[in-house]
Amino acid sequence: MTQGIEAQTERTARWGGAASARAWLEAYWPLLGVAGVMVAASTFLLHQLMAWPPHEDETLVLFIGRDSLPGVIEHVTRDRGGAPLHFLLAWSVAHLGFGLGGLRLLSATFAIASLPLIALLARRLAGARVAFVATLIVAPSWLFLFHGVYGRMYSLFLFLSLACTLALLRALERGGRGRWALWVATALLTVAAHPYGILMLGGQALYVLFAGRERIREAALAGVAVLVLGIPFWLTDLVLASRFDVGVGTGGAKLDGPPAVGRYFWHSAGDATAGWWPVPLLAVGAAVAGVVLLRREARALALCSFGATVAAFLLARIGSSAAPESRHLIFLLPLFAIAVATTITRVGRRLPAVAAVATAALVVTQVAWAWHRSSPLFDWEPDARQAARAEAETWLARTSRPDDVLFGYEPLYLGAWERNRSSFPTTVVPRADPDLALRVLRREAPLGRGVWVLDASERNNIHPRLEIERRLPSPAAPYVVRAFGPFLVIRTVRPVVTPKAFLYYAARALLVGQQLGIGDADINLRTVVLAARVERGYGPSLRSRSSNSR
Repeated sequence: MTQGIEAQTERTARWGGAASARAWLEAYWPLLGVAGVMVAASTFLLHQLMAWPPHEDETLVLFIGRDSLPGVIEHVTRDRGGAPLHFLLAWSVAHLGFGLGGLRLLSATFAIASLPLIALLARRLAGARVAFVATLIVAPSWLFLFHGVYGRMYSLFLFLSLACTLALLRALERGGRGRWALWVATALLTVAAHPYGILMLGGQALYVLFAGRERIREAALAGVAVLVLGIPFWLTDLVLASRFDVGVGTGGAKLDGPPAVGRYFWHSAGDATAGWWPVPLLAVGAAVAGVVLLRREARALALCSFGATVAAFLLARIGSSAAPESRHLIFLLPLFAIAVATTITRVGRRLPAVAAVATAALVVTQVAWAWHRSSPLFDWEPDARQAARAEAETWLARTSRPDDVLFGYEPLYLGAWERNRSSFPTTVVPRADPDLALRVLRREAPLGRGVWVLDASERNNIHPRLEIERRLPSPAAPYVVRAFGPFLVIRTVRPVVTPKAFLYYAARALLVGQQLGIGDADINLRTVVLAARVERGYGPSLRSRSSNSR
């Protein structure tokens, strides 16, 4: 009898233990799921960190970061404008002895760190299950994967916008100087990370007016603090806006009117899910349903954030030099994912199999779109191009002089600088802004030899290819020309000395690019022609029609 009692007690303990484990799993599986998504995303981003070929925007920020800290600040506030935090981080990377790998590692770190913040925001707004599904939707998207390695620090913008939103919700809930001070700090960091942070703040201001009136006085004081302390950022944003012809009013060459704004948001929804039209159609429909299903607080936050952003684009005049892209709306990605996840989770209550299949299909389609959109991120750069790039970088590192003048922030220059940091040239003439190009030339005169790079493998070329013809400018005598696979490096034999001479030789070098079907040759040549016009005394140049900031 004693043995029977002991056996029954043992079975009861075993069943109780199993029940406890089951209850624990039911309670914590969303958290485990988020952790699994983070592990998968971290594995991909770190393994593919250097898969995407170096880009000129990454070259730009690292080359500016080579300067002293006062020089970087002056360059951002006087020449380029925009948010300075990106450049300050690049300055840290460059002066710590790192290069492109260090910059991309920072980008990946902020992307991975954004995932738990997305889960926290989703859990607060819609519950633990929505938190897991929303994180699962964000992680495989092109917006997240590409900008997780791309050294433009859009992942930093995503991370800080999430931190700012969470800080605001906590401050509205509990109040207190410390919580409002945290919001002020994260708000300033967000606008320091990207000019579009002002759109996020606009949405938050609307949200406070509609849903946080009980703390309106505290919020107003904190908002004034952001406005005052953020004056340096507003001034640099004005410099950037003047360069790209951005202002208030209609008639801009980009996003002129509701149809254009609608197309922009449609394409952005495609990059957040998949760009093949049935996918964003279903996703936007699910997001709309999800917003309706959300609690009042969450619904107000989503509507205010999207509404403020749409209103800003409808009221803005965006010139042809500016090019809003889906990455600029990355701060809206978490709210979009939360809205979609809310609908999926609600369907899962009645039809769990349907919700699971829909989620799996969306994730697979997102990865397929990311692969289609940026195939080198998965396939790596072709071996032949990698070898040619390394050869060209080595030649440039060995034969360049400190006073050479580089045209454009070509990625070859970045690799050459990483091989020869001590004596590689520091003067770079931007290729898409004639006013800034001429300013740099005048400031750095007398000038050394001019250097230009043509890349036949770029996707915007007429016929992308991995070999380029060794074609010389006319007249050929003033130039040295070397071909490395798809790269043609053109350099003057002697120093050009004056801005006028540099622009003369640049025009002839870039005409070779036109003859070879190089996609950027027209933009680059236009920059040179307009800068030369001003140098000859014919008045201010017209703004280059490029969408780039180089």
